[in-house]
Amino acid sequence: MTADTSSGAANGTVAGGVAGAGTYAPAPGAAPVLRMIAAQTAFETRLLLRNGEQLLLTVIIPSLLLVLFSTVDIVDTGADEAVDFLAPGVLALAVMSTAFTGQAIATGFERRYGVLKRLAVSPLPRWALMTAKTLSVLVTEVLQIALLTVIALALGWSPHGGPLAVVLLLVLGTAAFSGLGLLMAGTLRAEATLAAANLVFLLLLVGGGVIVPLDRFPDAAHSVLALLPISALSDGLRDVLQQGAGVPWGGLGVLAGWAVLGLGAAAAFFRWE
Repeated sequence: MTADTSSGAANGTVAGGVAGAGTYAPAPGAAPVLRMIAAQTAFETRLLLRNGEQLLLTVIIPSLLLVLFSTVDIVDTGADEAVDFLAPGVLALAVMSTAFTGQAIATGFERRYGVLKRLAVSPLPRWALMTAKTLSVLVTEVLQIALLTVIALALGWSPHGGPLAVVLLLVLGTAAFSGLGLLMAGTLRAEATLAAANLVFLLLLVGGGVIVPLDRFPDAAHSVLALLPISALSDGLRDVLQQGAGVPWGGLGVLAGWAVLGLGAAAAFFRWE
């Protein structure tokens, strides 16, 4: 009799609790936006670091270029030590390879294979996805810059200038290239993005002041090339790290303009499928 009563009381409590309280754990609904961005950033960073082709583009090629052109007299850089000219340019190249080329190709194929289509039906907003991708690029760039700095120092690099100006240039450069990469990936087919991103990478490597000084080009071409984001970033880093200049406001202005243009256009025209 006692057991039956206890059992009935327990069952009544459970049933009454479910019907009355109506609570669930975990509570249904979207997570806070900052938590979604953090989770997506961690996921995007793991994808970048696991991709062998991305590592070739973002780590091996810049490292080889730095070592080759610093030790072999191929291009007259006009500096006493070639590495003093090349190191800032290769740092800019590393930013472009990760934020623009690598991200454009990876995102373009994510779009083709339906990954972005599935994300589109999740609570993650479009701008939050772009923010997460940009943050993952920044994390990868920290590792790139640390490696390239060690290599450059081993080659005899003597950097100057303040770290604040360098950080501002790198962050704005990342935002500019990330916006352009996402714009390309979100509007073109994956195959077209693959071809265009690699072509732009090669063209800017040659004509963006990374290895060949811009003053080697004709004056008319020099004026146009100086407005490119890779030129603004490489020359700005060179002004600070080689010449010991203060904050290069001109280069920062060019990068800020490209960042606003690229990220704004990507937010407006990015297609999930």
